[in-house]
Amino acid sequence: MSIALLYERSENDEMGLRLTAENLGVELKYIPFRKIAISIFSNGYNVNSKGKDYSTAIKDVAVVLNRAQSKNRRLYAAHAMELFGKKVINPSSIEFECYSKLRTLLHFWAVGIPIPKTVYVPCDTYDTTRDGKRIRNEEDIADLLENEIASDGGIVIKPDAGTHGNMIVLSQNREELVANIQETKPSIINPVGILAQELIKKWFYDLRIIVFKEKGKEPVCHPVALARAGFKDFRTNTYLGNMVFDAKLPLHVRELAMKCGKALSREHESWVVALDAMINVGKNKTADDQYVKSELDKAEVAFETVKKVKADETRLRDFPSWNSKLEAAFHEYMNTEPYARVKRVIEESVEKNKHNLVFHEANSCPEFWEQTRLIAGINVAVPLIKSAQSMA
Repeated sequence: MSIALLYERSENDEMGLRLTAENLGVELKYIPFRKIAISIFSNGYNVNSKGKDYSTAIKDVAVVLNRAQSKNRRLYAAHAMELFGKKVINPSSIEFECYSKLRTLLHFWAVGIPIPKTVYVPCDTYDTTRDGKRIRNEEDIADLLENEIASDGGIVIKPDAGTHGNMIVLSQNREELVANIQETKPSIINPVGILAQELIKKWFYDLRIIVFKEKGKEPVCHPVALARAGFKDFRTNTYLGNMVFDAKLPLHVRELAMKCGKALSREHESWVVALDAMINVGKNKTADDQYVKSELDKAEVAFETVKKVKADETRLRDFPSWNSKLEAAFHEYMNTEPYARVKRVIEESVEKNKHNLVFHEANSCPEFWEQTRLIAGINVAVPLIKSAQSMA
């Protein structure tokens, strides 16, 4: 019985998984999960594209690595493969929990993991009566949020299933809060209601932490986090133009991260998740803002080479050569003095404020081939493949 890689498109992570599998001597079968037809009928199923039948290949597979990028497609894929009798990394229950920020936080809260104060109002901005009239709810929702979140920095509204910082907005006064609530409409990434949090004064960085488990072994937290850093916005997502640094994690933080993984996975024997965490630094900073901004500006000059390589479309034609260029660019960036100085500030801040850390999100299908692999030093393809092997 073999391992299959289920994917939507062959992007960097998928090509990296293939390359890693080859280097490990592991044969992968490939299941596209986009332009196919899944047919279920009495006592059987078929999976076909217009030109190929994947049914037999799936029936011969023991474990499926679920790398569909769309959260919804990934959830459908996990359910289908499990009911076809396959073991899936990650299982559908973990996909279900990670799909929703609120569900993730409820699982964390239930076992005592520190989280930002979070308020969910299961009410949309307006209701429509039977005769077609609209009842506006913005003011009432704003009252509920202000009553529950007494934050001098403001109130953050998030889409429950959003990614990359999209549609996350900060309200610093009542007028902004009502306006932001009005803009929050039911959608595929925010099915119903309003999700809000206190603003965590995280200074200029947040943390992406990788935890994983193989069958028969204890969970592992990779000891180095990917720190996303910059002063461009209160959001520090790299998709918004921020840079990346590596940061060693104190034992206390690693232990909390493993507790997060256990909370999400419960009885499952094998899994891989990425956790997003913030540290409520507040005024407890370890360096002057102007100094950090100056060093970030200097580091950004070296990071330009990385950005150029990442944008180079030759990766689609010659992935190994492009990957070598990418590794060289990151190596050059990480060996600059500004990088070392910013990294030092982040690590000192994490150590000093480790007891003020909160976990706020989990990702069941993290992007990893570029920044997480080359900055944090963990090729997530390896624990993915080893987790699958442990279940085969």
